[in-house]
Amino acid sequence: MTALTYTEAQDRARLIDVSGYHVDLDLTGGDEVFGSVTVVRFGCRAPGASTFADIRPARLRRVVLNGQDLDPGTLAGNRLPLPRLQAHNELRVEADMAYSRTGAGMHRFTDDADGETYLAVHGGLDDAQRVFAAFDQPDLKAVITATVRAPAHWTVVGNGRARPARPGRWELAATPPISTYLFTVVAGPFHSVRAAHRGIPFGLHARQSLAGSLRRDASEIFAVTWACFDRYTEIFTEPYPFDSYDQAFVPELEAGAMENPGCVTFRDEFLFPSAVTRAERQTRGVVIAHEM
Repeated sequence: MTALTYTEAQDRARLIDVSGYHVDLDLTGGDEVFGSVTVVRFGCRAPGASTFADIRPARLRRVVLNGQDLDPGTLAGNRLPLPRLQAHNELRVEADMAYSRTGAGMHRFTDDADGETYLAVHGGLDDAQRVFAAFDQPDLKAVITATVRAPAHWTVVGNGRARPARPGRWELAATPPISTYLFTVVAGPFHSVRAAHRGIPFGLHARQSLAGSLRRDASEIFAVTWACFDRYTEIFTEPYPFDSYDQAFVPELEAGAMENPGCVTFRDEFLFPSAVTRAERQTRGVVIAHEM
């Protein structure tokens, strides 16, 4: 796979501006791959020019640019050529994407305790393209909406507030403009604890085998979260720009946590299985404050 260079990122940012992504994910297709359909709308400041999108699929099924099918075989590594751009463009990419067991892209974990499976998207540094087709560089921010198909007994959360459209189908609200690496979806039969603060819904989520630890610690985690939330509101004199604030404790997260706006992920070792020292609880509080 080819890494994006600084010069290439500058050139692409000068050429295009991205107005929005719609990402549709199908998480019901088995243990190895999931379905990903991306529609991205973007402008081009030099009609007739060419650029490329980033995607790392297991199988690229279809590419449509401005109503015209492109040959999926033109994909070179992780670079999808986009020729003859117009002033206003729509790109549709249909692909099968590989689940990860290493924390890159859509990480899949099956709990030995009960056999349940949990998924979480980890998009940094440049792993968003393992989940959906993107102009995967931080300065090309865009509104992102998402829909997710998942087993009927699962819960889905993400950057925008998630609501079940029908059994097994979730719709996530549009975000403010964000970088592609901050996009996340967390899905599985989670145990959730929910509350509201300042009119905003807050949620805590953990796998079922850690439900007892989550229930035990929920009041402390919410207290720290809300104290930080109020302090940051005071410091920045700006209202929180997202419609919800979820914190998901997920298995096998490589980092301690990830600051995905609207849906922060934490490694679930922060849900302690038994009594711990005050210093360990303070460390968890520091991480909550830092990610916010």
